[in-house]
Amino acid sequence: MARPSDFEHAEWPTNPLDAVRQAFAWLTAGDHPVAVDGRLFDHLPDRDIPVDELRDLLLCRSCPRRVWDQVWRHVITRVRAEGGTWTIVAVGLALPMLTPMATRLTSRYAADPADIHAEIVRGFLDALETTDLATGRIMIRLRWQAYRAGHRALMVALDGPTPKAPGFFSTAPKPSAGHPDLVLARAVRVGVLTPTEAGLIGATRLDGMELADWPHHPELTYEGLRSLRRRAEARLAAWLTEDDIGPQGSDPTGETASTRLSSGTCVTTPRPSRSVAERVVGAATDEPPNSGLQGRG
Repeated sequence: MARPSDFEHAEWPTNPLDAVRQAFAWLTAGDHPVAVDGRLFDHLPDRDIPVDELRDLLLCRSCPRRVWDQVWRHVITRVRAEGGTWTIVAVGLALPMLTPMATRLTSRYAADPADIHAEIVRGFLDALETTDLATGRIMIRLRWQAYRAGHRALMVALDGPTPKAPGFFSTAPKPSAGHPDLVLARAVRVGVLTPTEAGLIGATRLDGMELADWPHHPELTYEGLRSLRRRAEARLAAWLTEDDIGPQGSDPTGETASTRLSSGTCVTTPRPSRSVAERVVGAATDEPPNSGLQGRG
């Protein structure tokens, strides 16, 4: 395996995801790359498999999902027992998932996204230590803990004051548009949606995840999920229509969100006599008090 000194003339990346990518490349360079025994897993070659090749094999459409769980269970077990190299292996294997997530979260964020990307990595590392390996869909649960950490960091950054140089000067008006994720975050802040409902809509409407694949409590059926999403989307669509972030407020994000909801569902939004706040207060109580993205508080 190549040693870090071989790369001493290369500038170390400032973005944490790029840093992980470079460290992962070190592990697979040279004559003795870090590898796993393919004989431990279904469907994989019966030989030692370098971890970069393992990553590519897992990305193949022909790779069964059960193999993902087998590989991640093995890698996470080694992370918890040995740390170090295997922690880098774990994050490196997840880069094809973490990088698009980070790009999407910060696509409209004007400042340096490095801190938010670092929180995504931190959330993923925390998930490596806490995720239950006895149940399936390990990768989905890792992804959602990383996403939630990044999303929280983005919300904190957007709520903070914008740094300004001393003196008097004119500035461009604050843009009215934003990322659809920000619409969901605002809906959670004002009580239109619960965090669970926002996560469900974001995953299945914006990220393209199948409803059946969304991590949920075992007692919640597929039809229950559909009903939960339908009620949440009805409240969200009504809020976007009636509140000042809707079309009459000239917010293109609200219009886009309304369009995406109406194109994906059969939601109708009649204008009832009650105010948005009154309707939301009544509707938000439908959720159990301790519901999180994983069905746990």
